[in-house]
Amino acid sequence: MNIIFDTQSLYYLPQYIPVYKELCRNGIKSKFVFYKNSHEHLIQRVIDDYDLEHIWVNEQQQSIAYYENEKADWIFFANSFCYLDRLHKVSKSAQLGHGIGPKSSYYTKSSQAMTVRFVEGQYRLNRLKSMYPNDEFVDVGFCKLDPIFNKEKIDGTLELTNFDNKKQTILYAPTFYPSSLELFPENWPEHFGDYNILIKPHYFSISKERYKKHLKLLDHWSTYPNVYLAKVEDYSLVPFLDKADLLISDASSALFEFALLNKPVIWCDFLKLRWGYKGIFSYRFKKRMDQDYGEYANVAIHAKKYKNLKKLVEQQLAEPESLANIRLSLSEKLAGKMDGKASNRIVQYLMKNK
Repeated sequence: MNIIFDTQSLYYLPQYIPVYKELCRNGIKSKFVFYKNSHEHLIQRVIDDYDLEHIWVNEQQQSIAYYENEKADWIFFANSFCYLDRLHKVSKSAQLGHGIGPKSSYYTKSSQAMTVRFVEGQYRLNRLKSMYPNDEFVDVGFCKLDPIFNKEKIDGTLELTNFDNKKQTILYAPTFYPSSLELFPENWPEHFGDYNILIKPHYFSISKERYKKHLKLLDHWSTYPNVYLAKVEDYSLVPFLDKADLLISDASSALFEFALLNKPVIWCDFLKLRWGYKGIFSYRFKKRMDQDYGEYANVAIHAKKYKNLKKLVEQQLAEPESLANIRLSLSEKLAGKMDGKASNRIVQYLMKNK
């Protein structure tokens, strides 16, 4: 069997790699298609670390030409692909989303039917089936967290030599939009001097020109001795989730992934919105969020403003079990089975449906 992972963005890899490793354990060959961009040297490091068989392409036009020639059994995608009609004449396609969360795009990305989409939990499976009754969806769980659930060595171990082992560690992982990042004070690490601080922004915040304000703030925060700022090469959120005692975030996938580990989460309700999402245009923000946004919100304690944050952090670290029952009750809805076997279920499906 021949498997290919279409990797248009570096941050798809944390979801792909557990499946790749499971394929290797079953003696199945796989390749990666990487798209050329300004971070090719970082991607090359990942290629070297895992000794990945791979090719480089410039765009989807080039990748479809390669796929037509290669005629693989299965090709994985983390998002849509505009040449599916051509692809399906030679190969089957599998969609494996790179995150979970409250954004409506989780469901709309299935509007272009792939051979199968692997999803997290019966609830999401049922919703997708009701929206796209003729398409194939399979509940496997959330394979990105398999390494943590299986207590494996976590890839991309962080070098936290400046951190004080006697202090608890908080992780701030904002999304790129809508984000709380620009509403944090320039000196906020001083306010949390009693803690180690991990900052893991969205890949776009540190890689795209339009978010240069984000990068300016992030670079300033990184100068504080109690802060570790993720570099572009720290593409995986998993090591950060593993190290932290508490997460601060906004409406990001990170928030829900951390909650699955049954550790305390603080959700920032204060967001920097573009003018086109305010006032009479606020419907655009609501449209961006999933219909279950309100229920998902119960998985965390909410900070209405930055000034509320310090007290909430102290409370949650003092009583980390206070929302444990709610987190556990929402886990199945958010991610399905959390037994560390999601990657195995994916590979078993591929083997049965060559």
